[in-house]
Amino acid sequence: MAVLGKSKEAFRFFTETHLLELTGLKAANLQELLYHIKTVPPSVIYCHTHNFLQQHHYLSPEPPNDFAYWITGILGEEELGEYLFSIDTIQYTTIYELRVEIIRTIENYMAKHPRSLQKFATPGDEFHFFKSVSFIFQTPYTAFDLKEFHAALQRVTLDSIYFHMFEARLRIKQGINDFSKWLNDSLQEERLANKISSLDPYTHTLGGLRTILIKLVEKRLSEPLEKPSDTALALPKS
Repeated sequence: MAVLGKSKEAFRFFTETHLLELTGLKAANLQELLYHIKTVPPSVIYCHTHNFLQQHHYLSPEPPNDFAYWITGILGEEELGEYLFSIDTIQYTTIYELRVEIIRTIENYMAKHPRSLQKFATPGDEFHFFKSVSFIFQTPYTAFDLKEFHAALQRVTLDSIYFHMFEARLRIKQGINDFSKWLNDSLQEERLANKISSLDPYTHTLGGLRTILIKLVEKRLSEPLEKPSDTALALPKS
């Protein structure tokens, strides 16, 4: 077991807020929805698959993405909504990959259920496409070691937890979060980094996710530090 160390490079906690802007695009049926999903900018797909999680972080499990929510609640296509809900968002490290899977799911369903194309939303219930404009701010919290990291986790906002656990996976494009990357690269805490990386953040509320992170770090801090072995203490024979 490695002795708990101190990093030369601090982990700096950031937070993020989103401004939603209407694109002026809307859909009244599956065909129109699919067309726009194929053509809108990535920020729109991000908005409707990730911003929903941040807005409803207090629900557990979190609701499905906006597309699944609208297809189920407005068009009444519960089976397709379930398919979209079951897409494991954590598997995709780019918006492009996630968009392709959403398109594939909707196209396959439309081919098998042509009658679904005849369903239209009533006026006022169309799907309106938003784009997400992000604003990122540095918080006053930094950490050079696990104790400082543990203290900061208890103080930062849930938006900061979201930024480093969800947003980072798409930003880094390596399927890893900011916490795990720093713990592994800067503190050589590979085991703790892997435990955090293996979490599925989409199955927890942000508050619940914070609690899990804190407990994982507390467990690591409670472990005894490495002591010199008997072999290391033994004096060489003359």
